[in-house]
Amino acid sequence: MWTPESPKSRILLLAAVTAATLTFHYGWLADRLFGHAPWIHAIHGRLCYIPIVIAASWFGLRGGLCIAFIVSVLVIPYVLGVGTDAHDLPNELVEIVFYFAIAVLVGVLVEREFAARRKQQEAKLQMERSHQLSLVGQLAAGVAHEIKNPLASIKGAADILTDDDTSRGDREEFKKILRSEIRRIDATVTEFLDFARLKETRLEKLDLTGMLRATLRQIETHAKREGLSIETDLQEDVIVDGDGEKLHQMALNLMLNAIQASKAGDTIHVSLVDRDAEGTRLTIADGGAGIGDAALDHIFEPFFTTRSSGSGLGLAIVKDIVDDHSGTIAVESKVGVGTTVTVTLPHTH
Repeated sequence: MWTPESPKSRILLLAAVTAATLTFHYGWLADRLFGHAPWIHAIHGRLCYIPIVIAASWFGLRGGLCIAFIVSVLVIPYVLGVGTDAHDLPNELVEIVFYFAIAVLVGVLVEREFAARRKQQEAKLQMERSHQLSLVGQLAAGVAHEIKNPLASIKGAADILTDDDTSRGDREEFKKILRSEIRRIDATVTEFLDFARLKETRLEKLDLTGMLRATLRQIETHAKREGLSIETDLQEDVIVDGDGEKLHQMALNLMLNAIQASKAGDTIHVSLVDRDAEGTRLTIADGGAGIGDAALDHIFEPFFTTRSSGSGLGLAIVKDIVDDHSGTIAVESKVGVGTTVTVTLPHTH
């Protein structure tokens, strides 16, 4: 199969170009059309530079010298045996020297470019490795920090529960603390695994409207318990190319964030509209405390959170999901007014 980037394909193309230029050089084609004119012969000689330059560009100095040698060997019979005048012989030999000179010049320049590209790639890989190591350190520090406080509470509760002087009422209270802190650790670890786990995104035709209605039903009880109301404006039958499980997780995280940021009596607005060429737009707006400008620049970073509780992984996970769907996410927020999150997904194909 012909693949332009493969060495075999390039070698075959070089052989074809070399054969074509030598055909012109020997006059097997051009001389029959134009006769044995001096300008035709001049063109013959210059055409032999073409495969040399191509070889040097593709394979560096060695490639250029190799083709220069092959062209020279194949040209010498013409120079010595096809009626070249004695006074033209030095010119023909100088032409051959120039074949090698061109091969060296182009080959050296190309190899310098190859070397520069290799150094650039190595530097880029080194930067990526450093960034990955830094991220691993941040993740480890974040997990340790999020687990440290619950563990301290669990240790304290365990010490009190094992004390024979602890009253029955206190025991029940500290049992609740134990369960609560264990659930907190479990939630942190689960979110960390969701963030770190490499899971393939499978795009399928998805009824985004139906998925959002199911997510809203899932959080409805939670919102009522917090004294919140939810207003929706969902366009019917909005279809996207998406991973249903991941988009459900994205919507759930955003809605839970809106609930946690709101206070009793607030209203959360959820809208979905298909804007054709502009994509499908999901908007979730709350009237909560809002986020300051300084914090707004860091909200998608792992373990960054403006709340006293929470792992700070929710929005990092949301950002990864949106990126996996080739979408965009924008957050507008003002302290004391509220936050609006807009997710735009590409229009379905």
